[in-house]
Amino acid sequence: MSTTVRVRVPASTSNLGAGFDCVGVAVDRWLNVTTTLDQRGHGINIERSGTLASLTIDVADDRLVSGFRAACQRGRREVPDGITFDATSTIPVGRGLGSSASATLAGALAANALLGLGLTDRAIALACADVEGHPDNVVPSLFGGARLALTGADGSLIIAPLQVHESLALVFAIPDFAVETRHARSVLPAELPHGTATRAAALGAALVQGLATANEGLLSAALDDVLHVPYRRTLVEGYDAVARAARRGGAFGATLSGSGSTLLAIAPAERADIVGAQMVAAWKTVKVHAESLVNPSTVGGATASSDTIRAQGSSPFNDSDPLKAGSFSAGRVRDAGITF
Repeated sequence: MSTTVRVRVPASTSNLGAGFDCVGVAVDRWLNVTTTLDQRGHGINIERSGTLASLTIDVADDRLVSGFRAACQRGRREVPDGITFDATSTIPVGRGLGSSASATLAGALAANALLGLGLTDRAIALACADVEGHPDNVVPSLFGGARLALTGADGSLIIAPLQVHESLALVFAIPDFAVETRHARSVLPAELPHGTATRAAALGAALVQGLATANEGLLSAALDDVLHVPYRRTLVEGYDAVARAARRGGAFGATLSGSGSTLLAIAPAERADIVGAQMVAAWKTVKVHAESLVNPSTVGGATASSDTIRAQGSSPFNDSDPLKAGSFSAGRVRDAGITF
């Protein structure tokens, strides 16, 4: 008997300037993973294509496997032998678009459906956030849309949807070089002056209100981050030129997507294509090839579906179980604030 689960997970952008480690938005690039459990098989195997084709990391270090193991641990199950992941992706790796979080989430969702772990969305989000070290990419990729995610005083995960005004567009300029997330974390200071922290708090509030109202002043201020971008911008060749080009094209401002190397601009929707073209052109002047992406107003969250193939007889799954028969969509749930 072999059982197959198909998982689809969107990319994500995080931070959006002042929302460091707590604000994220689902992005219209996708990781598709078909996971098969063959009871006659041995070990774990991964087949990679698309943007994953050039990866050379060991299977044990792949975030698909990390997510799968994290879900099994939370569900108190051993990782079975005979697992094969067939993964293809359009999410650029190492570009600040949440490729690691998408893989972690895909592995966890596959384990949940494949093994019938019965994990809730809460448990999956927590398991993946633990692997990633922060929830701001995992949460929008799981639930879709724009999300605020933070850890409460009691260790719980607090999630709320964020409103993005319909007149706004998120414009990405994605260069042909990567920034290693671990290195980008290492350049951040351990401490900041109180005045900087005060400014950061104000800018975080400006970001949330600016996204909801499309207020130019608030967004312009919020995209001029003081917590992480000043220390990371030197890792991205051409950062200042591309950010200036975005503003010349009509954007309210531009900042790093995640830790880079992609730059994200927030602009009036009618200026989005022009902004993207200006950003790509600016990178070209420093001999960097880049592509632009204008994100749809709303991108849905992760989905998973499963089926079982048996030599004889019918499926052993109960058709009433959405994780074992038919389709599961994490992106369709919850439209209000949630505390886990």
